[in-house]
Amino acid sequence: MEKRWVIKNSKANIEELSRKSFISKVIAKILVNRNISTTEEIEKFLKVSLDDTHDPFLMEDMDKGTDIISEDITAGNKIAIYGDYDVDGVASTTILYIALKKIGANVIYYIPDREKDGYGLNENSLYSLKEQGVKTILTCDNGIAAINEVKKCKEFGMNIVITDHHDLPYEDGDNTKVIIPKADAVINPKRLDCNYPFKLVCGATVAYKFSLALYIKRNIDTSILKDLLVFAGVATICDVVDLIDENRVIAKYAIDVLNGTVNNVGMRALIEACNLQDKEINSYSIGFVLGPCINASGRLETAKMAVDLFVSKEYEKCIEIAKKLVELNKTRKMMTEEAVESVIKQIENSDIINDKVLVVLDKEIHESLAGIIAGRIKERYNRPTIVLTSGSNNIIKGSGRSIEEYNMFEELTKVKENFLKFGGHPMAAGMSLESCNVDKLRRELNENCALDENDLIKKYTIDCSFKIGNINNQLVYDINMLEPFGKGNHRPVLGDKGVEVNKILAFGEENNVIKFEFANSPDGMIFENVENVSNNIKAWYGEEYGEIVSYDRYKTITLPVGCKMDILYSPTFNKYNGNINIQLKIVDYRKMKV
Repeated sequence: MEKRWVIKNSKANIEELSRKSFISKVIAKILVNRNISTTEEIEKFLKVSLDDTHDPFLMEDMDKGTDIISEDITAGNKIAIYGDYDVDGVASTTILYIALKKIGANVIYYIPDREKDGYGLNENSLYSLKEQGVKTILTCDNGIAAINEVKKCKEFGMNIVITDHHDLPYEDGDNTKVIIPKADAVINPKRLDCNYPFKLVCGATVAYKFSLALYIKRNIDTSILKDLLVFAGVATICDVVDLIDENRVIAKYAIDVLNGTVNNVGMRALIEACNLQDKEINSYSIGFVLGPCINASGRLETAKMAVDLFVSKEYEKCIEIAKKLVELNKTRKMMTEEAVESVIKQIENSDIINDKVLVVLDKEIHESLAGIIAGRIKERYNRPTIVLTSGSNNIIKGSGRSIEEYNMFEELTKVKENFLKFGGHPMAAGMSLESCNVDKLRRELNENCALDENDLIKKYTIDCSFKIGNINNQLVYDINMLEPFGKGNHRPVLGDKGVEVNKILAFGEENNVIKFEFANSPDGMIFENVENVSNNIKAWYGEEYGEIVSYDRYKTITLPVGCKMDILYSPTFNKYNGNINIQLKIVDYRKMKV
């Protein structure tokens, strides 16, 4: 895959900004690259205070929605929280259930089954809840696209309050003609008539804001909700929303709490089951360790298991559930690897390889893994990817993941006649369709696709040039002040040219932990197949190099004397056996350009 390195150049006076804000020039440059370019903005970004979150009552229908739930609580009416099976849905459900239960609500929660029910509201589930005596449905992380299901809910005689954050459905490819379900209240900051100042929150944050507004309305001390803000922070990181504005504040708060006193018994049990109790927890730990375990229940069994974990106060029960989640995630990993290999083979051995939008049907894939696999394929080919598989009742189900240059939700809307159901974001979507429409979907998405070859080139954006040999502890400490990292605030990428590489080693069971030993500099690490590295060396320096030589615990790759490469990297601390050393996370590498 072709790649391009691009260094960001700003017109800001970095030296003056550095001096006025009392930060290094490197940090000033990184912040300017994130459009944080005044001393006031820098102070706010680095201070990270809960005082900088927004008033929940600025969300349209917040008054109306909390009035309905408040009246139900007073009357003792049965309320059903209708969630979703991913981390954001689990966190949203947990927040609302605990918040309502604390103030005496007659409340239950319902998580749809991924295979039987699919995403969001469905008629059978609504009817079942009606039969259980539910007066009001309170959705979280879903509902904004449930036009027909909301009608059915009203026909059943139930109230429905929607809390969601997903993009609004709209008519005929015109995003000014939005369709809003005729619910009793629709709380979503993406509503065009909503005055909430920040539109990019996750579903769990909307749920937290709803709980906050409800407590304020009922004159209840809101400080008892602080423990629930941790779940909004975890969901913020795992749902890959932009880590800016109040998302950054909430995510940072969650990280601080998870590294301190965690009051939620279930969360403590999960941290222990993941062996994180004695380690520093950061955005990576949440996004790639805790999050996948929470997700695993909804993928392979039922997400109700994860909600049960977080609402329980029984330590032994929580430990049992947490261990089960970890085991499910291990199974999920194994199934994912096998499925990714299968999809790659299908792409490489068919004319799909020539498409700009990859649409792949593999009926052997577990439908819950389609999104993960689509993400992996998207990363490999740098193209929008939709992975489809067989769902229940002979319906095809799938998930898509996109690149920055392609708004997947808008493009799917243009061909919505192919779907039974779909929804999502610019970067991700879920869908169901009849099998006869799969080829048509692939054809129409590619015919409509406006991406050019330049859009499909993998781009690495470099924050600034910095010599590897000049890295010190202070720089790494300063960079860590910018955590949490994720979408909208990626880990800074520095670049250096002509770095002398003394040795390349490969470790691990699959030889995919690669260490670069640099001359007079910290070592660099990258996760990459050793054969790929070997092939790169051969292509750059000749067939006489790149040989993989095996030793007892590792392999080494032969290099020419005085081998020099250009390196993109992020400096971090490596903590091992009580020792702390600087280590470079290698983002990309190439033969030195003269």
